[in-house]
Amino acid sequence: MTGPSGQPKCCAAAPAKEWDRPLNDREIVFDTETTGLDAEGDDRVVEIGCLELVNHLPTGETFHAYVNPERNMPQGAFEVHGLSEEFLKQHGVFASVADDFLAFIGDAPMIAHNATFDMRFINAEMARLGKPGLTDDRIIDTLAMARTKFPGAQNSLDALCRRFDVDTSTREKDGHGALLDSELLAAVYLELIGGRQPGLVLGAQETARTEAKTTTIRPPRPHAASADELSAHKAFIENEVIDALWLKDEQSGP
Repeated sequence: MTGPSGQPKCCAAAPAKEWDRPLNDREIVFDTETTGLDAEGDDRVVEIGCLELVNHLPTGETFHAYVNPERNMPQGAFEVHGLSEEFLKQHGVFASVADDFLAFIGDAPMIAHNATFDMRFINAEMARLGKPGLTDDRIIDTLAMARTKFPGAQNSLDALCRRFDVDTSTREKDGHGALLDSELLAAVYLELIGGRQPGLVLGAQETARTEAKTTTIRPPRPHAASADELSAHKAFIENEVIDALWLKDEQSGP
């Protein structure tokens, strides 16, 4: 849950130089859903979704948990995320997922949209358990990034998805969800830092070429290839395989 997009409250935005992290760095995109807006009062986290990035790209590793807030669900919050009090009663309280959450994120930088909102809720939950909170210096706020890149424009997650042509059909069908919103934000984050990284694209192309050139050792033929067979094979390689790789590279470009 990103909260009011126009009102950052406490966490300082990461400097621009911290957004351009070197390749191979592990990062965590995360989002929360809550019962409301008052992190230090009666409102609680009801869902956490985290997605791991390496080289700024999703690895497929995720953390997801629903959380029993041990309180009622206000209608306004329910209309945002669709998580009912009855549904959440089937799940554990925050204390039951806190250690797994901390183990998953490790010491990686944390990426969120309007990160102040999510950090306030996570840290309030940690404080109730006597655990240390997450520090501002590890936070990357994509809302701050978007405001720098597109000053004066709409910079909600929905608006950025439209701007970068990120598919939101699942969200439109199923509504908000912490893990789904993290997946969308990962795509937006990649665009905000410059889209596809040239090194990654070239690396993928080189891998494809290397795999195509790999020699497979097979049992010997019962007889040697004829001159006609060798000529036909050479023509196939030149006219089919090379063209196919060229088309593949062209189609997979940015």
